[in-house]
Amino acid sequence: MGLLVFMRNLLLALCLFLVLGFLYYSAWKLHLLRWEDSKYDKLGFLLNLDSKLPPELASKYANLSEGVCKPGYASALMSVIFPKFSKPAPMFLDDSFRKWARIRDFVPPFGIKGQDNLIKAILSATKDYRLTPALDSLSCRRCIIVGNGGVLANKSLGLKIDDYDVVVRLNSAPVKGFEKDVGGKTTLRITYPEGAIQKMEQYEKDSLFVLAGFKWQDFKWLKYIVYKEKVSWTHNIQREKEFLRKLVKARVITDLTSGI
Repeated sequence: MGLLVFMRNLLLALCLFLVLGFLYYSAWKLHLLRWEDSKYDKLGFLLNLDSKLPPELASKYANLSEGVCKPGYASALMSVIFPKFSKPAPMFLDDSFRKWARIRDFVPPFGIKGQDNLIKAILSATKDYRLTPALDSLSCRRCIIVGNGGVLANKSLGLKIDDYDVVVRLNSAPVKGFEKDVGGKTTLRITYPEGAIQKMEQYEKDSLFVLAGFKWQDFKWLKYIVYKEKVSWTHNIQREKEFLRKLVKARVITDLTSGI
């Protein structure tokens, strides 16, 4: 009888210890979450995004002159102000893409789930998936992304844009005839089917074509291009234009560029 009472008291004490331990752990986690919430916003960025370099980067980069290329700076700074930042895959898909499990778990545009065979066929024909050897040999690369808005008009920034090692342009943004404002250099032209330049001769000879696949049809479209097959559009462009023309005619919208 005495042994049963002892065992009962021991179990009660053990249960009490476990409950207290759980409450202590919960309180610690809540405190940690509250501290994190006060330091980062809902997206995961630091709340205090001022112009000062974080201490861990100040000693390495603070003394470099403005405009000087800083190897690894952008990646290091992103890791500090946005801890969720990571580089789970190379810049461009290459024939090792099957190793990157994370991007294979999600459908486009967040991954390549279901596109393995299409991508394999495209890569087997293209061979080159990197920047040029000259750019790859640089220890540090200064990059600029040139948008398509009219904000660059009459700004005469062309020479400054061309001074960067890598100039990225989007979709069918024109260059010829606008060099004074937008520059004449194009390293990468990132696009998707509906926004792509339609005539091969209009692409810059030294630029790289980069597909930003938003849906599975985009990968199929690229395969048509690579293998010089009859292109099947992912959208019915003609039907969409006809629809828009009706809206213009009915004065629902205004075509400021007279391009529809």
